[in-house]
Amino acid sequence: MQSFFEDVYKVVCSIPRGKVLSYGDVARAVGRPNLSRQVGWALHSNPRPGEIPCHRVVFNDGCLSSGFAFGGQQVQADLLRGEGVQVSDDFRVDMATYRWDMSAPSDAV
Repeated sequence: MQSFFEDVYKVVCSIPRGKVLSYGDVARAVGRPNLSRQVGWALHSNPRPGEIPCHRVVFNDGCLSSGFAFGGQQVQADLLRGEGVQVSDDFRVDMATYRWDMSAPSDAV
């Protein structure tokens, strides 16, 4: 499972500022499309908070996780807003606007 976690962290580190992916997007990116819950566990276990931007991963419908491990939904919302992502009052991101197109080149931060 350690290799899976490291693969997850690599993908998450590649998400550019101002963009998000869903847990399922990350699972598909690491070649394990049925392991979106395990992606959540990997991010909850993030060994390098502040370096691995787990706040950029949300539910497929754009909802932020009520269990965001590093301060809760409000902290996740604040981190995303700080990157220019609009988060609604009910802690939701417009996935049509902010989902990262992984096929497009970017400079991840």
